[in-house]
Amino acid sequence: MIPSRLQTLFWDTNLNTFDPTAHPDYTILRILELGGEEAVAWMRANFSEAEIRRVLQTEHRLSRKSASFWALVYGIPSSTVAALTQGR
Repeated sequence: MIPSRLQTLFWDTNLNTFDPTAHPDYTILRILELGGEEAVAWMRANFSEAEIRRVLQTEHRLSRKSASFWALVYGIPSSTVAALTQGR
């Protein structure tokens, strides 16, 4: 269940039936791309660091700006971040 204060990040999702743990890539992507401190804190409480890192390394839809920022935060080499390696 997405907390009500974070529901605006998922404007295109039916939140009555959406289970964020069943769709971790989508949920983490949205928060990494659009979320603020509160959303990030919720994400970290609900998903493991390994899962967040995996999404960073495999998700091509993340913007280059967000991907660069989160790669620095998590200490992931940019050469292993999907959004930063596409089109090379």
